[in-house]
Amino acid sequence: MKRRIKRELIGEKPTIWMGKSGVSQELLSEVEKQLDKKEMVKIKILKSALGEKEAKQIALKIAEQTEASLIEVRGHTFVLYKRRKK
Repeated sequence: MKRRIKRELIGEKPTIWMGKSGVSQELLSEVEKQLDKKEMVKIKILKSALGEKEAKQIALKIAEQTEASLIEVRGHTFVLYKRRKK
């Protein structure tokens, strides 16, 4: 399953860019909205948003807060997956 998601998103551009405001409420609700719509979301963390943190820490925090699975972190970009509620 993880492999299928990676394959589907490999050529995709990130649909959310995370800027200086970091993990804001707007960011989380946008992530949730996109996960509800298409189960997967690709997020790019801009350098200004990283600060001292690593991309993986931020990705895990967002995954936890949106109850999604972290599929992969590559550089400053990561992929989340959440099965749609029936």
